[in-house]
Amino acid sequence: MRLGVLDVGSNTVHLLVVDAHHGAHPWPVHSEKAVLRLAEQIDPDGALREAGADALVKAVDAARTAATGLKVDELIAFATSAVRDATNAADVLARVRDATGVRLEVLSGADEARMTFLAVRRWFGWSAGRLLVLDIGGGSLEIAAGIDENPDAAVSLPLGAGRLTRDRLGVDPESRVPPASKIVEELRQYVEAQLDPVVERMIEVGWDRPVATSKTFRTLARLAGAAPSGAGLWARRRLTRSGLRQVLGFIRHIPPAQLVELEGVSAGRAHQLLAGAVVAESVMRRLGVESVDICPWALREGVILNRMDRLAPV
Repeated sequence: MRLGVLDVGSNTVHLLVVDAHHGAHPWPVHSEKAVLRLAEQIDPDGALREAGADALVKAVDAARTAATGLKVDELIAFATSAVRDATNAADVLARVRDATGVRLEVLSGADEARMTFLAVRRWFGWSAGRLLVLDIGGGSLEIAAGIDENPDAAVSLPLGAGRLTRDRLGVDPESRVPPASKIVEELRQYVEAQLDPVVERMIEVGWDRPVATSKTFRTLARLAGAAPSGAGLWARRRLTRSGLRQVLGFIRHIPPAQLVELEGVSAGRAHQLLAGAVVAESVMRRLGVESVDICPWALREGVILNRMDRLAPV
């Protein structure tokens, strides 16, 4: 069957269309995304701004039109932390439904972690042993660990690169001045405090193979010397903690407006890179992880695989 997955994330609204059936590799047919940076469009009272809601309705409607044109059998639409945490989430969801006919399911942070874990497990297979999966999004950080397809532990923390850029760094994407060292250090201390309650739990669960997903980790790995996207889906990519420290050491001195000039850094997320690097370095160090394998599959693929499992004949 042809499935469409519409992922309303904290940075982008991403439509992925695949041809899939149970037990097979889901093959991409079409992919398109709109960069909205919803995590940065939250008012001090926690509500998604009117302009953000307007942009979301427009992006969802465009994705629905594209999915219809591609003759998808089913469109699975979901939203993550930016919409989930907005104080006006119910109103935003109702507006999207009324204007586009698309019902967005709001995933919990734990569900995000579990779906991503499923995708990573299927990608690496059972030979990977116990997995640790790290995923830095725009609004949250997901951590999951376990031996099966459903993790033994799955948590979500408010440590997304977009959220921290907005709330802790106060970075203007067009700024020609890098954030002050004091602000970066305060961000690190905040991240450490958020990690405190979960580090021991994850270490107790344990893992054989640490893995990372998400655009943030892929970009950091590329800056540390991993293969470019042009090398293809199957190229092995890895990010070491020593390489990450080097990347963090130089990007913290680069103005946000100039980060986009680095190879592999996308314009829509460049100013969030520093916050993402701080989170990545902190979580790897606190968990004692020296390197992570980069998995090309993540939440969207996990949602597809979960749906195909549910449709499988008994």
